[in-house]
Amino acid sequence: MNVGMRVRGSLLAALVMFAMPAAVTLVAALGSSPVHAQTVSSIQVEGNRRVEVETIRSYFKPGPGGHLDQAHIDDGLKALIETGLFQDVRISQAGGRLIVTVVENPVIGRIAFEGNKKIKDEQLSSEIQSKPRGTLSRPMVQSDAQRIAEIYRRSGRYDVRINPEIIEQPNNRVDLIFTITEGAKTGVKSVEFIGNNAYSSYRLKDIIKTHESNLLSFLGGGDVYDPDRVEADRDLIRRYYLKHGFADVQVVAALTEYDPERKGFLVTFKIDEGQQYRVASVNFQSSIANFDGNALRSYSRVNVGSLYNAELLEKSVEEMQIEASRRGYAFAIVRPRGDRNFEAHTVTITFAIDEGPRTYIERINLRGNTRTRDYVIRREFDVSEGDAYNRALVDRAERRLKNLDFFKSVKITTEPGSSSDRVILIVDLEEKSTGDFSVSGGYSTTDGALAEVSISERNFLGRGLFAKASVTYGQYARGYSLSFVEPYLLDYRVALGLDLFQRQQLANQYISYGTSTLGFSPRLGFALREDLSLQLRYSIYQQKITLPFALANCNNNPTYPFLPFDPTPAFANTPTGQALIAANGTVDPSGIGLWCFSDGEASLPVRKELASGSTITSAIGYSLNYNTLDNNKNPTDGLLIDFRQDFAGVGGDVSYLKTAFDAKYYTPLVADIVGLIHVQGGILNQIGNNGLRMLDQFQMGPNLVRGFAPNGIGPRDINPFGTMDALGGTKYWGASYELQMPFWFLPKEVGLKGAVYADAGSLWDYQGPTNWALTGEVNVPGCVPPRTVIPINAGTCLGLQYNGANVIRSAVGVGLIWASPFGPLRFDYAIPITKGANDRVQQFKFGGGTSF
Repeated sequence: MNVGMRVRGSLLAALVMFAMPAAVTLVAALGSSPVHAQTVSSIQVEGNRRVEVETIRSYFKPGPGGHLDQAHIDDGLKALIETGLFQDVRISQAGGRLIVTVVENPVIGRIAFEGNKKIKDEQLSSEIQSKPRGTLSRPMVQSDAQRIAEIYRRSGRYDVRINPEIIEQPNNRVDLIFTITEGAKTGVKSVEFIGNNAYSSYRLKDIIKTHESNLLSFLGGGDVYDPDRVEADRDLIRRYYLKHGFADVQVVAALTEYDPERKGFLVTFKIDEGQQYRVASVNFQSSIANFDGNALRSYSRVNVGSLYNAELLEKSVEEMQIEASRRGYAFAIVRPRGDRNFEAHTVTITFAIDEGPRTYIERINLRGNTRTRDYVIRREFDVSEGDAYNRALVDRAERRLKNLDFFKSVKITTEPGSSSDRVILIVDLEEKSTGDFSVSGGYSTTDGALAEVSISERNFLGRGLFAKASVTYGQYARGYSLSFVEPYLLDYRVALGLDLFQRQQLANQYISYGTSTLGFSPRLGFALREDLSLQLRYSIYQQKITLPFALANCNNNPTYPFLPFDPTPAFANTPTGQALIAANGTVDPSGIGLWCFSDGEASLPVRKELASGSTITSAIGYSLNYNTLDNNKNPTDGLLIDFRQDFAGVGGDVSYLKTAFDAKYYTPLVADIVGLIHVQGGILNQIGNNGLRMLDQFQMGPNLVRGFAPNGIGPRDINPFGTMDALGGTKYWGASYELQMPFWFLPKEVGLKGAVYADAGSLWDYQGPTNWALTGEVNVPGCVPPRTVIPINAGTCLGLQYNGANVIRSAVGVGLIWASPFGPLRFDYAIPITKGANDRVQQFKFGGGTSF
């Protein structure tokens, strides 16, 4: 950085500027008179315009008897210079009096910034020390220039140049102008690792926040060199190794070097991995009377035979210390100790429970929460003023505050209280923006093009509330939703959610009908453990089907008031049908015996649902979620289980019990390959006498077995003259095994991974309507279903005929997964191996979207 300074004004002003404190001189020889006889009140001040005489005199501290000697005068001179109020200070003697002549620093009229496009004036103004209407201090100006340059460096602009200009104005006032040449961003051209034998550089790059520059780097910021980020990456690497058994790991250094040829930084992490340890035994020792340490064994997450895991060890200590406090031992401290066996590569864990110092919390002081209400912060603490000081509970509160995502930084420190057994908790916070406005776009082979506009606020009114409104519009899917969440219902750690939604699904190549749904759903969420949560919910929604009249005009009953008589081919071939045709003068539009099938016809359950109009579903349900994933967005290890049940029949028009289970298990294999096992299943049970609707059934496609179209699996209407709609089923199961692997020949920052997989599953047991008495569409035993093979035959069955065989569907395929700057994208190409006779195949599938 090149920091320069120039002054517009007289030559004298320039000389004063560069001679500022160094040119301060003592003009008169003070030794010729009895200086010790001078007093503070006898000091004569000259040249002051704003600073009061008494203020200047106050910097001279007399000795015994109120007299000033040479040492006192020297101290006063230094004190005046250090105030920064004066350009020059001179001390002389005339007529037996001490004369202090000062030249005051000018007052800053205004401060301006020129050339700054990437950082706003407001941010720069808040960072510098010089202020309008304040006194100009040239060392402070230089410091401000350095501070501005540092801000630009943090944003990756190391080629920045700051040139402060001082422009003189009348009445000893100046304008301070910072001219900024921002320069281009300085990126990271290379990230390397030395000493990493257990994990590849590819895997470690996925852990750290610093990334190498690539063609799409302009959409992110991880490739910009930031020394603080690099230092934080050292800790991320260390914690990753500690989590996987390497108790002795050290990230020795993070070396950075600027490469002028590549115009970027080269970052190298030096790692000393050490040995990988397993847990040999877990022991408990308590020095507290009447407290058995083994009582805390159930709270240990460290298991014998497992890899040493520092993260689980920390969580175990926290939970044990909290449990000891609950049992009345508020001052108990749990300290883990690890004894290594270097030959066996094992470590013996001992939890020592001791009595800690009896310290109480005197106050909890909050600082920096300019928007968030105090109670929103304090409710994250499980301790309050007057309680015993428990470091584990304080650490938990700090982690909770960070997880709120309301603040840029959260730091809790302690200060001594009013006595030795009292401490004051200081909570330093820095607020950040919590509102989001996004315009999202996406495309999938299922829903077509889709756009969404949403606005959300995570800290609504500073009360910790969440609110969101969104509108969706696409080729086949449209709607809106309003969501509201109160995370602390009645001051309990229970989240109340309210959702209002309207969804419209249009007919497309996979379904012949459209659906419209309007609903409301309140819910309660409970965090049972850090990895286990429960949700209780109630849902009430109105649903109806839309269908063109041409697909819903079949009617074998001339007395049915809502449809004209228009027979099906099977009914037209019966003596009764022929008699009614003659009586009503009905004509076959096709001329070849298709009758109402001439213009196509939706399946009987669809038309029956259309005739029933709007249907209200009122249901209560719950979900149990278990999550140990290491990363929710890009998991490589852990288990995710979701179990849910919904009971419909709390009022409304339908009644059923629907149960669904979904589990995903990720595990790292070799060479950065991740294995994924996915199993799922569900069952729908009829409750009471109300029959199940077609819309209540499970509908499956690529969400169960890839390679099949949406709604492409399971029971299906086999009438070849109609739309052959998918009917769904009441039972399903699915299993999948997938290997995800990086493309090692591509930079990690590109975010591309490949996948190979095998899927299997089935959907069966349709239990919806098959007859419709009002239109005369009722099956009789032994009827002949329609067929299109030569000779074409409409059959004799008047009701629904479908293929409901329980066939195992299976497929193998490959996928391309891209964590792109535009959002997550996935491409799949799968080939079915086994399928049902009437299943629909879709070998290619694409989905993804972005916010902009």
